[in-house]
Amino acid sequence: MTEEITLNGEVIKRGQSKEISINIARLPTHTVIDLPVFVFRGEKDGPSVLISAGLHGDEINGIEVIRRLIAEKKLKPKTGTIIAVPVVNIYGFIHNSRKFPDGKDLNRSFPGNENGSLASRIAAMMTKEIIPNIDYGIDFHTGGASKLNYPHLRTNLKIKKNVELAHAFGPPFIVNSVPPDHSFRKEAHKAGKYILTFEGGESLRFDKNTIQEGLAGIQRFLINIGICEGESDPRKTKILRSSRWRRASNSGLFHSAVESGQKVKRYQLLGHINDPFGENEFKIKANKGGYIIGLNNMCVVNKGDALIHIGYEAE
Repeated sequence: MTEEITLNGEVIKRGQSKEISINIARLPTHTVIDLPVFVFRGEKDGPSVLISAGLHGDEINGIEVIRRLIAEKKLKPKTGTIIAVPVVNIYGFIHNSRKFPDGKDLNRSFPGNENGSLASRIAAMMTKEIIPNIDYGIDFHTGGASKLNYPHLRTNLKIKKNVELAHAFGPPFIVNSVPPDHSFRKEAHKAGKYILTFEGGESLRFDKNTIQEGLAGIQRFLINIGICEGESDPRKTKILRSSRWRRASNSGLFHSAVESGQKVKRYQLLGHINDPFGENEFKIKANKGGYIIGLNNMCVVNKGDALIHIGYEAE
């Protein structure tokens, strides 16, 4: 960690805390849109950690996690730096939307372009201002489109440092996941930084279990990597080396027979799809044993819809 860091032209020295407002754009009404970034620096040398949420504006569980950490003054590093960005996609957050007004997905817009679309401009800002100032990061997400994710971390298990950092967080599950092209996580990796994706809950809804897991995981992570002081209880976590969605083989009314986070056995009944006119019922069974890490809460489904996300301990 350097003696001072510069973010959006503002200098933050060791031992300082500062809220920085980065101007994003303004609405057609001339209303200015700023991105609040909170920086907390310790007195001693140490790593720099990003805690971010709201890359998709309708994913609010992570926003609540960071809000509580800031409000309860739990981001007090003794060493190193913590950079907290509670809401990255301000536009999506205002409109309860995953994407931007032009339909762009911020998490598919990196490294961005300062002269491009609105999503591309914010991606360029994150690439220029945030990524160079961090070593590690936890980026909070939720399930989308009525899908409930059980709390877990996604990371590329082939990278040893990722596994080490994931265990420092201690989620219920660590799921092998290669970052998508043009994602925030992949852009950070190209710059030699390590960002893990925390998944939990459902878009536009608070999930108490996810929020508690997020709060406990962040505090455990900061203690285990030496940024904050305190005692961290070891957490047993399961590594899932592969995962797959079970998709609807027929259209109809979906009834789940399992719960998110549940362990299932081979051939176990996962749910069934009923014909709305009472004529047919189609059973869904597990092809092999695993853990439910995602569940579709949509009642009316079409053939091919993703219904149940199962993680497996084997490749």
